[in-house]
Amino acid sequence: MGNILLVEDDDSFGYILKEYLEINDFTVTWVQNGESGLEAFKQNVYDLCVLDIMMPLKDGFTLAKEIQEHDADVPFIFLTAKALKIDKLKGFRLGCDDYVVKPIDEELFIARVKALVKRTSNSSERSAGNGVYNIGKYCFDPTNQALVLEDKTQRLTTKEAKVLQLLCEKKNQVLDRNKALKVVWGESDFFNRKSMDVFIHKLRKYLEEDATVKITNVHGKGFVLED
Repeated sequence: MGNILLVEDDDSFGYILKEYLEINDFTVTWVQNGESGLEAFKQNVYDLCVLDIMMPLKDGFTLAKEIQEHDADVPFIFLTAKALKIDKLKGFRLGCDDYVVKPIDEELFIARVKALVKRTSNSSERSAGNGVYNIGKYCFDPTNQALVLEDKTQRLTTKEAKVLQLLCEKKNQVLDRNKALKVVWGESDFFNRKSMDVFIHKLRKYLEEDATVKITNVHGKGFVLED
């Protein structure tokens, strides 16, 4: 149903919440501190992040900011024992989609999770299924794997089209290399990283007729489609 990152340092509560989410058909990665949470996020693609606020090494607010630097669109829920208005306002200012105070009502929590994952999934499907992207002077149709410049059409392979679509979805933002590898190749290893570099090189060649468009390497992070 959806892939969820759960970052919760309480052993008992984290275990119970993970089990309850999995009973409801979610795939859950559970880690127990903010630093592990950020590493887990870099290694996979998630539909939703559920973040405890009070955690060792890195609190949930800090973790949310760092996650947003990698993916500004991923939804997240804060979990906390703090019910103060000022804390809730801080969470919403950071862009959280929900704020759940412990102890939680499991049924209501699952309903909230399902609603957020469904919203994210529907948004992604609309973009992938019907979206046509403008890239400088080019028009990119991911459904038909076509990159059009005036009267010229460049047909893309499936992987080329998927990589370009991911870049378009994060236009002028960093597309995390590891996340792109997981989506397109299914695994982030040495050979797939080299393969991705080849595809990026090909896409640069396809886009070279418009000098205002470029794909830039961000060392240690990924790539940016600049338009």
